[in-house]
Parts: sequence; structure tokens; C-alpha cells
Amino acid sequence: MQAKKISDSETIMTQMIMPNDANPAKNLMGGNLLRWMDIVCGICAGKHTSANVVTASVDYVSFKLPIDIGDVVTLDARVTRAFNTSVEIFVEVFAADIKGGNNRKCNDAYLTFVAVEKQADGTIKPIKIPAVLPLTGEEKSKYDAALRRRELRLILAGRMKPSDATNLKALFE
Repeated sequence: MQAKKISDSETIMTQMIMPNDANPAKNLMGGNLLRWMDIVCGICAGKHTSANVVTASVDYVSFKLPIDIGDVVTLDARVTRAFNTSVEIFVEVFAADIKGGNNRKCNDAYLTFVAVEKQADGTIKPIKIPAVLPLTGEEKSKYDAALRRRELRLILAGRMKPSDATNLKALFE
């Protein structure tokens, strides 16, 4: 399986915030933003893996700046690293007014997806996916750091002992 460039699967999604997307304070509801982040990252993961994908995890998300009714939100999702059957996606969220003014970064997060295939018996099984080919300095930095983020996710999920997290331990030595 040939490695794929990050640019091959980058996915950009745009939404306008309408009154039904907002909370009583007239800001975008966080749940709507999380849904859009999951969608854009799922599309990006599907492009990279050429397979159906399921969300495995969402890393820490904070809502740094409010997004108002009438704002245009742009979500930019990129693969950072692929493992055996899972792929980590980084998404950035930007908001601006309809004319492109007051452009600001409001949010970012890492989401992990697993590529799956339905079996003849109806069960769903993870499948192997292509590696990532980081080309730029920023891509290489996020690619290298993905090992530490993965170990932390596995520890928090109870699937790895902290003592086995060699990449994380190296930060403290």
C-alpha cells in the first residue's frame, strides 16, 4: 500500500450560522460545531483510507471564541498520521463575517478514525490503511508528535499502561 500525501485528503467545509444553529446567546451551539468537525474529519479520513471510517476518539476541545449568527465558519481538516487501521486528523475552525472580515481562529482539535469493512457475517472489522507522507516542516512536526498523542489517548482509554508509553516518557527524561 503506497503512502499518501496530506494534501491529497485535505478537506475544507463551510457553513453559515443560522438562527436554528444558535443558543439563546445567539452564538453557535457547541454540539453543532462538534458535529461539523466530525463530518469534515470523517470525510478527510475516508479520502485518505479509501474506506468507510468510524470515529474512535475526539481529543480535548475548547471553544475559544464565540461564533455568531450570520458568521461563516470554515473547517479545515488534514491527516497528521496513519497507524495500522486508524488515522489521526487535525481540524482547525475559523469564523468570519459574510464579507470575510473579522476572520479569526475559534477552535482546533484532533480526531481519530478507524477504517472498517463490513464482513460477510455482518460484523465490522478494522482494515489496514495507507501510511502518511509528510512533506512540509509543519506536517513533519504534527506527524512526529502524533505518536505521543496516540499514547496519551491509549492510556486515558485504559488500553495502554503509562509505563509502556515510550514516546511520552522520552519527554520527561
